[in-house]
Amino acid sequence: MQLSREDVLHIARLARLGLTEDDVEKFREQLSNLLESFEVLQQAETTDVPPTSQSIDLQTVVRDDEVAESLPPDQVLANAPRKEGGFFRIQAVLE
Repeated sequence: MQLSREDVLHIARLARLGLTEDDVEKFREQLSNLLESFEVLQQAETTDVPPTSQSIDLQTVVRDDEVAESLPPDQVLANAPRKEGGFFRIQAVLE
């Protein structure tokens, strides 16, 4: 499926992108190639394939929580750009 220049400009407007004329042509070609790839996928026979929510088994890669000593405050604040009384000093978020 070949996209037109107007299609690319419409997509760019929806995404709030400012494109140069060179960008429009480059993205027109790239997006057209992408859509052609999806057209090939649509031709795959999937009538006997049951729908799945996950194609591979899930496994947890997060380690179990372990109780450990905290770092001393001096070490935590060692690289702080601003500190005050054992705390990080930041600019006020709300006046």
